[in-house]
Amino acid sequence: MPDASEHSNILDRIGIPRSLAAGYLALAFFMIGDGVEQGYLSAFLNDQGFPSHQVALMFTLYGVTAGVSAWMAAALSDVFGPRRLMAVGVAVWVVFHVLFVTFGVTQHSVVALLICYGLRGFGYPLFAYGFLMWVVRTASPEKLGVAVGWFWFAYIAGFSTLSPLIAKESIALIGPLPTLWAALVVIAIGAAIGMRVRAPGGDRPIARPEENPLRGLVKGVSVLWQEPRVAVAGAVRVINGVSQFGFPVFLPVYFTKSLGFALGDWLTIYSVMYLVNLGFNLLAGYWSDKYGVTPVLRWMGCVGCAVTTVAFYYIPTATHSFWLSLLVGSLFCACLAGFSPMSALMPQIAPRRTGAAMAGLNLGAGLGTAAGPALVGLCLTPIGVEGTMWVFGACYIIGALLTVFLNRTTPRDPSLSAVAGPRPAEVG
Repeated sequence: MPDASEHSNILDRIGIPRSLAAGYLALAFFMIGDGVEQGYLSAFLNDQGFPSHQVALMFTLYGVTAGVSAWMAAALSDVFGPRRLMAVGVAVWVVFHVLFVTFGVTQHSVVALLICYGLRGFGYPLFAYGFLMWVVRTASPEKLGVAVGWFWFAYIAGFSTLSPLIAKESIALIGPLPTLWAALVVIAIGAAIGMRVRAPGGDRPIARPEENPLRGLVKGVSVLWQEPRVAVAGAVRVINGVSQFGFPVFLPVYFTKSLGFALGDWLTIYSVMYLVNLGFNLLAGYWSDKYGVTPVLRWMGCVGCAVTTVAFYYIPTATHSFWLSLLVGSLFCACLAGFSPMSALMPQIAPRRTGAAMAGLNLGAGLGTAAGPALVGLCLTPIGVEGTMWVFGACYIIGALLTVFLNRTTPRDPSLSAVAGPRPAEVG
């Protein structure tokens, strides 16, 4: 039987800080609980009588609050410490999830649905990005990039890969509404594990009294016009999230209602898509080191997603085939991984303002969370599913054109890029 030292050696070799190992597990559990509804919530709410435009507005509000919370997380972590920030994130998530299910879903209140689900969006970024700041503080500099990579692995594995599979089994066993309540159990497990982590830097804020945390937030916005290429990168990051966060708003309804797929089949497709994304994130990082970030972003990410987004409509519609739908959905997520090296691009285009540039990029990520559902709300009724998919595809073509302005002109600083680390195309 391996002893503790052997486990520690394994963790050291793969780049996970030993003192934070349980935190990665906590993150995976928390993101499973947060993501368990994403593959079926829109279809379920439609069945409950909520029209598609209200559901799209709900997801848009959620994206806005999640984006603001993600943008604020770094500064708040410096003031209150990561552990407190994670605890606040859990509390916010639990309170507003209970109100969302109790009054929004069960009582069929549109106002409660929009307000409570929207405010719940503040919860998961505080937990997830609070832990990310803990990783950045704790990991050794020479292994920081790998430690951050494991953070995103746990994040995506929980949120986009395991949660749809768990939802599929839970819905079959207890039904869709009890599955929403069951998410609280998974969140509680993640919170319990996370609060037991005792790594250095968890409770002690690092901000000095004379430092105003709002200054860091302001810098994350002002850098967008002071460093134009950061603004371009932020715009591409918004485009990155258009289909990723727009798809769950209407595709579950389209696949199950219009194409006749069983909900379990759709959830399997959705889960396998992001399982493929996990593997291709590693390849995208390798290719970006070999060929450069911008070519991978342009051709694999933008052009690849433009083609596969449109194909993800036409092939399932023409064939009604589970396996072909699974294939083209997986190709979309493989191309989506082409956006993963974007975090490593920031030290290259703003080497002296990397922190502010990363905050600006995170702001773009947050706006992308809202932009997808907003486009669905604007496009779905007047031009239908087909037209909406073409709009999404056109967004990726615009992104490809914008990458012309991201060509690297400054030498790469490995010490800076380690902090950024490769980021999978995600979430919450």
